[in-house]
Amino acid sequence: MTYSVSRSDDEWRANLTADQYRILREAGTERAWTGALLNEERAGLYACAACGNELFKSGTKFDSGCGWPSFYESIKPEAVELLVDDSLGMTRTEVRCARCGSHLGHVFDDGYGTPTGDRYCMNSLALSFSPDE
Repeated sequence: MTYSVSRSDDEWRANLTADQYRILREAGTERAWTGALLNEERAGLYACAACGNELFKSGTKFDSGCGWPSFYESIKPEAVELLVDDSLGMTRTEVRCARCGSHLGHVFDDGYGTPTGDRYCMNSLALSFSPDE
């Protein structure tokens, strides 16, 4: 896929922390229960930490008990790209930013009690948060 935001590897490294680079560009994961946005409860907007693409509204965030910030839907379907991930001996659905291709986390269809039934399990380091004024 061609992304509207494209940078060289050196440019990504210069613009991201080492941990952000590992997660966003190498499809890493932060440890459960460690993310700064896990317990964020203010109203606002979550965007891709790499390119600023708007991804989730705070009203779709919920406590799934999984240890990562969870949302039941993206701000709009075209904000994210969903890909089959067969790593780690299982099949999951990877979530990437549709604007820059950065890895954000995974989506699961076990979000029982949510309007969509989905649980977008995102890495805090993959997101930026802007509170409503």
